[in-house]
Amino acid sequence: MPTLSDKIDTKKPLVTIILPAYNEEAILEKNVSLLYDYLSTLDNLYNWEVLIINDGSTDSTKTIADSLADTKNNLRSYHHIVNRNLGTALRTGFKHSKGKYVIVLDIDMSYSPDHIEKLLSKLVSAQADMVIASPYMKGGKNTAVPRLRLLLSKTVNYMMRKSSRLNIYTFTGMVRAYKGNFIRSLNTKSSTFDINSEIILKAYILRARVIEIPAHLDWSEQIKLGKIRTSSLRIVKGIFNGLANSFMFRPYMFFWILGLVIFILSIYIIIWIFINTYSAYPMTAELAQGFEDRFSLAVSEVFRQRPYSFIVGGTTMIISLQLLGLGFISLQKKRYFDELFHLNSAILKATKKKGKSTK
Repeated sequence: MPTLSDKIDTKKPLVTIILPAYNEEAILEKNVSLLYDYLSTLDNLYNWEVLIINDGSTDSTKTIADSLADTKNNLRSYHHIVNRNLGTALRTGFKHSKGKYVIVLDIDMSYSPDHIEKLLSKLVSAQADMVIASPYMKGGKNTAVPRLRLLLSKTVNYMMRKSSRLNIYTFTGMVRAYKGNFIRSLNTKSSTFDINSEIILKAYILRARVIEIPAHLDWSEQIKLGKIRTSSLRIVKGIFNGLANSFMFRPYMFFWILGLVIFILSIYIIIWIFINTYSAYPMTAELAQGFEDRFSLAVSEVFRQRPYSFIVGGTTMIISLQLLGLGFISLQKKRYFDELFHLNSAILKATKKKGKSTK
């Protein structure tokens, strides 16, 4: 069988297609054939390599993937002995990729293969480091996606967009195009579906250029299969992990917003106490002399009438100050993390570059 080096045209850039797969025996062979049919229409522009990452499937996915690797040009299969989740599968794919550009595609073809050319064109023309296929931005489209799944996904992505203040509508989407050198040098740690938002967070820290293009997410074929596949259900679980990730972009904002709300409540109660104290002050003229004594009597009268106002006002003031303080601490730690990650990434890139030059 011809190898990658036998087929490659050095004048055309090499593109790596990564296909994570878990228990996909029902669709793997068919969808890989559909993918190759589409890639053949772009052979005049790009060279291709396709990597199937079998993430510990318990069905015949491994056997089918190996058979495809034997019969398809420039297709390789890699296997995890046990299921290690999407994050690890993607890292395995990135590690073994050789392309100048890297594309992650869902094996269920819920994003049709023609997204490949759209992603690559935008990646090259915009000189971006990452291009995201987004069904949630203007011009994007969703078809046959279960309502609950769609609602959860849109909610999580909306929260991330607001918390990060980045002009990105789809943080959790897996279908993306990357510059090969960028994604291979990016240090990630998540083993779950939330690796997608982690990549955006760290790309943001590194000041990478991230762009979205409208995409069509279509689950029609999944509906025809008569069931929601296990890998799709795991996506829903990953969505909930995304809620926690929204905290990671700007953690101080959560503390500050909650702290300010509680602070305003405490100020309202304290102002109410002072107004009532001012109203009770004239009535203390016959009971005491001097401002301090009269003021103390007025305060005690207000406390006798509304003791819970003092308790709630004081407690909310303390809580609000603690939350605001935590916000400043988290801001400081976030800046330290950003600087350290940026520095370590630069060191790692320089070390890898030096290692290659010495070989």
